[in-house]
Amino acid sequence: MSAAEGPLVVGVDTSTQSTKALVVDASTGRVVASGQAPHTVSSGAGRESDPRQWWDALGEALRQCGDAAHEAAAVSIGGQQHGLVTLDERGEPVRPALLWNDVRSAPQAARLIEELGGPKAWAERTGSVPGASFTVTKWAWLAEHEPDAVRATKSVRLPHDYLTERLTGQGTTDRGDASGTGWWASATESYDAEILAHVGLDPALLPRVVRPGEVAGTVRDSHDLPFSKGTLVAPGTGDNAAAALGLGLRPGTPVLSLGTSGVVYAVSKHRPADPTGTVAGFADAHGDWLPLACTLNCTLAVDRVAALLGLDREAVEPTSDVTLLPYLDGERTPNLPNASGLLHGLRHDTTGGQLLQAAYDGAVHALLGALDLVLDEDADRSTPLLLIGGGARGRAWQETVRRLSGRPVQVPEAKELVALGAAAQAAGLLTGEDPAAVARRWNTTAGPVLEAVERDEATMARISGVLSDAAPLLAGGH
Repeated sequence: MSAAEGPLVVGVDTSTQSTKALVVDASTGRVVASGQAPHTVSSGAGRESDPRQWWDALGEALRQCGDAAHEAAAVSIGGQQHGLVTLDERGEPVRPALLWNDVRSAPQAARLIEELGGPKAWAERTGSVPGASFTVTKWAWLAEHEPDAVRATKSVRLPHDYLTERLTGQGTTDRGDASGTGWWASATESYDAEILAHVGLDPALLPRVVRPGEVAGTVRDSHDLPFSKGTLVAPGTGDNAAAALGLGLRPGTPVLSLGTSGVVYAVSKHRPADPTGTVAGFADAHGDWLPLACTLNCTLAVDRVAALLGLDREAVEPTSDVTLLPYLDGERTPNLPNASGLLHGLRHDTTGGQLLQAAYDGAVHALLGALDLVLDEDADRSTPLLLIGGGARGRAWQETVRRLSGRPVQVPEAKELVALGAAAQAAGLLTGEDPAAVARRWNTTAGPVLEAVERDEATMARISGVLSDAAPLLAGGH
């Protein structure tokens, strides 16, 4: 490893399936070491993980980084959004964390929307209409189904908060991740006392919201990680806000992330409030806003279809008649938490490759449908769509997004953008820069640009028609 030009920082991505750590040269953005370790997620009706696995995985990922991690001057944690972490008086988990893709709280979400003024009131108040992914609905579910767990809970955290607190000994969060709870008021940028009272959550159980650029704390003595005591700890943030930092996003540039979930977002100077609930009005990690639409079913759902067909994920064939809505785990956009997958238009001459292409089309359809709602009205529609996430380098994903969006598509070569964004946040503590400006200096969006092609309006319209016609069936679940 050649000598670093500047101080070293660590950026962490604690995601649904694993924790990744990057040691980055704060001066150049060069990744000098990396590590990754997996977590387990429950199957069945819920999606849960033991938070202690995240800590163990962080330790293993950092050990893989070797001496470089010990030399780091600052660290930041980016993490999966929405997850409900309940801790007892010793800071130990009361029960496994309820993850963002656990949709058992859909009835509680519907009830809370009705009880507190309807969708428009929620959007104006918190920036978002809560769905089953939001933390407030998970707390309501827990209170209804596991009251003993609620009584044993002495602090409530999000996944990135949990790891940050174990590093510093202090309960903190940031505005980006707090905005995805459903109990943080975007208009006042503070916890909403009325919502908390309504769901029976004492605000004293919640972490302090650290301001952008503020130091959340320093690494304390009592840990087994390769950090020096006194290493600066940045506020951290949710995974999408961290990726936005990692890309150095300016307002108006759209991003489509292809991962376990599919996400489309853009930075905005305007506080969003979509009463339809399609767009979540999240805050970003450095003072602006991050309107965002998210689907539950993306790369994993398409890979599952490919596996059922016995095909490689790239073995697609053009299709014009068959529609596949890959809602294998319910869906968030559109809001159909009880839905399952739906296939329409199957013929004797339909091929497996056409079915697979239909799965890609179905997964991308909802995200692109939300794109215009995510972008400000004055956004330049010719700006390339940044394609990131695990699926971004897949040829079939690239061509599907290109064909259905009608926009130029840019695929950044930088990998692990959530961890890179966390690293940029850590670097900002040392240099005093805006973390997004740090990432722009690192040139993280560099990558090939695929030219725009004519938008496939016919396929978009066909999928919309099937979705509309099947809405009662999909809403009913079984």
